[in-house]
Amino acid sequence: MTDFYSENSRFYVSVDCIIFGLNRGRLSVLLARRGFEPEKGKWSLMGGFVRQDENLNDAAMRVLRQLTGLSDIFMEQVGAFGEINRDPGDRVISVAYYALINFDEHDRHRVMIHDARWVDLAELPELSFDHPAMIEKALAMLRRKFSTEPIGFNLLPRLFTLSQLQALYESVLGEPLDKRNFRKRVADMACIRITDQIDKTGSRRGAALYRYDEDVYRNDHKFRI
Repeated sequence: MTDFYSENSRFYVSVDCIIFGLNRGRLSVLLARRGFEPEKGKWSLMGGFVRQDENLNDAAMRVLRQLTGLSDIFMEQVGAFGEINRDPGDRVISVAYYALINFDEHDRHRVMIHDARWVDLAELPELSFDHPAMIEKALAMLRRKFSTEPIGFNLLPRLFTLSQLQALYESVLGEPLDKRNFRKRVADMACIRITDQIDKTGSRRGAALYRYDEDVYRNDHKFRI
């Protein structure tokens, strides 16, 4: 065994998860209040150290599962954050991931026992460490992909109205969209299919419910909103 490894510094590697969900029509992030030092009592992203027997993706998925109870989640790596003094507790390099979940499917009891809550992105409290930078970078990545890849359907229920779909895009992109043009673009995409079901929660007449067809998208890969 060479001395090369022992002659170099060792430090911790962690993962931090930016978990996005659509709460009451608004894009929100799941935050937890820290119960220990450093930064005890402050709000932060959910994270943890990478274990000896797991890779980065497995570590991030473990954290997501512990907090939400979900396993089949859309997740993508945001990048590494390694400023020397980013964690006052010790030298820690963190790899951030963002995830998109259906708000109605996550385990609310798990969220409660972790002292976590959903927070509107426009109303973020003061956060620990470099977590604001992680969220900012994750949101920029999400916005770049949102109009050209069908990742937004991970945030919606299986059946949705066009009003719900437009509200989602407006919340993520941070700007209003023209209703007529939006619905025209949706009508041009074969992977968004109308069903014979009606949502009557908003009016007596009701609104048609749509669904996303993954098989159609895989065949033509056409998506642009």
